Amino acid sequence: MADRYSPTVRRRRLSAELKRLREASGLTAKQVGDKLGWSGGRLTNMELNKWKRPDPVIVRALANLYGCSAEMTEALVTLARQSREKGWWTRYDDVLTDAYVGFEAEASEISTYQSMVVHGLLQTPEYAAASARAGQSRSPQVIDRIVQARKERQEILDREDAPKLWCVLDEAVFLRPAGGPDVMREQIRKLLEVVEHEDHIKLQLLPLDQGLHQGTAGSFTILDFAEPLDPSLVYIEVRTDGLYLDDADEVEVHRDAWDDIRMRALHPDATAERMALLLKKYE
Repeated sequence: MADRYSPTVRRRRLSAELKRLREASGLTAKQVGDKLGWSGGRLTNMELNKWKRPDPVIVRALANLYGCSAEMTEALVTLARQSREKGWWTRYDDVLTDAYVGFEAEASEISTYQSMVVHGLLQTPEYAAASARAGQSRSPQVIDRIVQARKERQEILDREDAPKLWCVLDEAVFLRPAGGPDVMREQIRKLLEVVEHEDHIKLQLLPLDQGLHQGTAGSFTILDFAEPLDPSLVYIEVRTDGLYLDDADEVEVHRDAWDDIRMRALHPDATAERMALLLKKYE
């Protein structure tokens, strides 16, 4: 099963805390660099979370420079050590091109609008394979790796502390065949089972007759976290590395769009009825 705690999120938390402590100490990034003999951009990159494996020795040196208490220093060093651990997804770094699953693994709430495909957390293996093949030309071996990674990613929904998943699917997702009638039939059946049996998952369908709406710009996901130190994050998938937005104003813009989309979408009960009708299309 996937690890509960994400080193990706912990590293972001550490970066934010180090920046907060430096600012509280009254030191500029240049002054810190001069005191520690660092190049100009080293600390800036750390504070922007542009580092892969935080060094606990360096974190301790910064904590001491900022006048942190012994307790705070040890907490930061522990956080640095934890953020160096490898999440399960690093075993799939040949097919997972960015850090999204690391953030998703520690989210307490996932709110997502999908305009083209079923969300990865809800895909059947066959649908996942069809989706991967559509993305670009890939070998059968790579397709298998993508499907296995997606199956392991889905395990977060089986945890005792599983995140709340609220997904709005555009009706076009169901009208656009993926892998043939058999694949679509099993995918819709899986979604119907989710609606009926999973209390922590809410699914809505956005009908085509709603016309244009605030999701017209494309799919997006909002991740919220239980820990107050971890700000909400908007993720927008692109062909290479995903786009991450954590500026409060940008997050709010997408939350407004999310509110518009979910209000236009069918109630979960009506969604189940519409999906049952769409299922007949593939029978």
